[in-house]
Amino acid sequence: MLTVPNVLSGVRFLLIFILLGLAGNGHHLLFLSVLIVSLVTDALDGYLARKLNQMTELGAKLDSWADAATWLALPLCAWWLRPGVIREEAVWLAAGIGSYLVSILFGFAKYRRLISYHTWGAKALSGLVGAAVLVFFANGPGWVFRVVMPIVTLSAIEEMVMTTVLPTWHTNVPTLWHALRL
Repeated sequence: MLTVPNVLSGVRFLLIFILLGLAGNGHHLLFLSVLIVSLVTDALDGYLARKLNQMTELGAKLDSWADAATWLALPLCAWWLRPGVIREEAVWLAAGIGSYLVSILFGFAKYRRLISYHTWGAKALSGLVGAAVLVFFANGPGWVFRVVMPIVTLSAIEEMVMTTVLPTWHTNVPTLWHALRL
């Protein structure tokens, strides 16, 4: 299963360690550059999977695991690079990260694996959160999280409802409406 999209997801896993190392050592600019590469590979893997007709269950799983690992590493990187702003936005961040984690745990409780719905809402959210994260790590304002974290929570709620209504595990379910039809 050595496909271009799977390789890109694998690269994202490797970039997590580089991001953690750069943030831990206070390398702001290099961190931001590698983060951009990570976000671009995230955008490209799904696009290329569809364009090259290389959509697989393994690819969906790799993408989901790489997404989860990346997004869960970023709060630690943020703490190392901008602790003051993180303290100021802690409530918003905790709500968004908490709802994201709850949706992951909810899926694990039912299916014993990571959900890989790749909903339209999650795809749009990925772009929005990606932009907010780039603004933040480019020393922009922390209030951007006040805008995106409620949307993270809404996306997590949609995925939990989908998990509730889907009797078996499925990948690539675009919306709750599609889940209801399954």
